[in-house]
Amino acid sequence: MDTLFDLPETETPEQGVAHYRLSGDQYGSPAERQAIFEAERAMAAAVEAAGVGEVDGNGFGAGEAELYAYGADAEALFKVMEPTLRSLPFRPAYVVLRRGSRETQSRVDL
Repeated sequence: MDTLFDLPETETPEQGVAHYRLSGDQYGSPAERQAIFEAERAMAAAVEAAGVGEVDGNGFGAGEAELYAYGADAEALFKVMEPTLRSLPFRPAYVVLRRGSRETQSRVDL
């Protein structure tokens, strides 16, 4: 045996990161942040109900908001989240879908 631990191989989860431009240069307005939080909760419930992954938080800064989600199939994850992602009024906005490694990704404008 050449290894110290016999760990099971795990697949890298596929990922979707939504990016929204907010007002101002920092964290957006309180109303914008509230809209992002509400959308995040709605998407988390939809993703969980569909069993396609998990919504894993957000990030704010530099006038942008980001929403993170992970699952076994980036396309299935996006399909469940897409209606809520498109309903947010902030533009420009886009989603980066990563399939497996970071080298395999695509961008979808919202």
